[in-house]
Parts: sequence; C-alpha cells; structure tokens
Amino acid sequence: MKKTYLITGGAGFIGSHLVNKLINEANIICVDNFNNFYDPQIKKNNISRHLEYTNYKLYEADIADYASLSKIFEENKIDQIVHLAARAGVRPSLEHPRLYTETNITGTINLLELANLKNIKKFTFASSSSVYGSRKDGPFNEEMKINKPISPYAVTKASGEQICYTYSHLYNISITCLRFFTVYGPGQRPDLAIHKFAKLINDNKPIPVFGDGNTKRDYTYIDDIIQGVIAAINYDQSKYEILNLGESRTVKLNYLIELIEQNIGKKAIIERKPLQPGDVPITYADISKAKELLNYNPQTQIEQGLEKFATWFNEYYKCVQV
Repeated sequence: MKKTYLITGGAGFIGSHLVNKLINEANIICVDNFNNFYDPQIKKNNISRHLEYTNYKLYEADIADYASLSKIFEENKIDQIVHLAARAGVRPSLEHPRLYTETNITGTINLLELANLKNIKKFTFASSSSVYGSRKDGPFNEEMKINKPISPYAVTKASGEQICYTYSHLYNISITCLRFFTVYGPGQRPDLAIHKFAKLINDNKPIPVFGDGNTKRDYTYIDDIIQGVIAAINYDQSKYEILNLGESRTVKLNYLIELIEQNIGKKAIIERKPLQPGDVPITYADISKAKELLNYNPQTQIEQGLEKFATWFNEYYKCVQV
C-alpha cells in the first residue's frame, strides 16, 4: 500500500526534487500557491513531468488560507506532511515582515491544526540555518540558543520550530524540524546567490557583493539535502527532533565567485556594496546529530556541486533563449 505524502511547496526547488525521488513509490499531493516571488513559470516547469503521473495531485493553494487547506485534507487521506512551503529569503523579509509572518507562522499552525484534526502523526518541517543568528562560534549545533534572530525570516522559522514542539507535545505528533544550510544545485531558485551570480556573469553584468567577500556559507548540494529529508520522513525513533542538514564546510564568498567564474567560463564584474541588515557573517553546520539519527552523509563538495550546477545552467539557458 503506497503512502500518501502532502508536500507543501512541492513545486519549488527543494520540493520538486523531493517529488522526483518519491513519485515512483508514493502518492503525492502537492500544495503550492505559485506566487510571484520569482517567475511562476519556473515552478510550472518543475512539475510538468509530475503532472503525467496518476498518483500525483496538484492543488494551487495558499497555506495561510485555512479554508482552502481544510478542503484538501477533506478530499484526501494523508499519511504524512512534509512542510517545505515558506516565504523565503532574509532580505525580502525586512521589507515584508507581516507577509512572512502570515505565511510562515500562520501557515504552519494551519497545517499542524489540520494534522491533529485528521490524526496525521508524522510531520516534517523545513527550518533554516538563519535561526542561529549572527554568531562566530561555529560549527553550529542544535543545542545552541537561538534567542537572537536578526531578520523577520529567522524569527518565523524559529517560531515554526517552537509551534511544532507544542503540537508534538500536546497531540502526540512525531515531528522532525530540519535546519537547511544554503541549498544549491540544478533548478535552484533564480534569486539565490549561485544562480543569480551565474546569470549575471554569463550576461556580462556586474554582480553585487556585500562586504569584502569574506563572509562564509555552508553550501549544501540538493541531492544531499533530499537524502536527509527522506531519512527524516522515515525516522520514527522519537517524537520531536531538530536536525541540521548541511555540508559541514564553510566556503568564502570570494572563493565561491572564483568557482562560478571557472564553471561559466567568464570573469565576474564585481560591484562592491556594504553589508546588508539581516545578513550573517557565517553559517556552519555541525551534522553529527543528523549522522547519528538519520545516517545522513553528504557526498558533494562545492567544487563538484558547482560543476553539476553549471552543466544544468548552460543547458537551461540554451533552452530559454531558443
């Protein structure tokens, strides 16, 4: 008997990759609102192949709309929820904090409430490394305090984790919160640094570099993230866990740009800008807990990951320009 997964944000970058992995072995209910944060056609392209499957259902709905969500839960027998949908991005959250609160907090409560009402006992929540705030004492482990977030986005993700804990405690729902560290790879959102920089370099346009280029990020290849998400979906040894999913290696922004230049075959035009409010100096995942509980084992270093990204990028933009 196939399980039925409700995947929010299932047309997005991470969500569509997850569907790729699950669609041959499970029933998929994809919920996505196709908003205009970036070109909705990108999401439509992500799921074009999925629509051919009889075990795949697509609902265009906003998770902040309880009535629309409730209808989906009434129409389907759902075994598990994988909650990936969110208003994403640190900088845009400074401009639209109420919108981020509505989607990321209210939307999460809506899903948890319906999980409880429908007796769904397994819930996986996509959190973020941004909850760690501005710190320099990496690698970051799950026991660190997260009481000093520096962006509305980070606040909403930290709040989501706490809401998940409350519902797990009150209603006996098994919940795993996954703190993603800068996910990249083929199909990456166009607003994220690697894709954005690659496009600008390819078009001979300047790339905005905030600060001196010495900020560091723990870049995690999409296949490694999906391995961790699937392991979390299958994890059943405790009622509530928070786990980092990263590569556990930091990469300086300047080095990242060099690698993109090498793979695109063009030099970047650098436009230096001051550091932005909400940006953190470093993200760095301690993944020992995920290794222990999920057998999480990331395989792709940034050098190999960017080669794979560049292969996709070159093919994708050939198709776009035709």
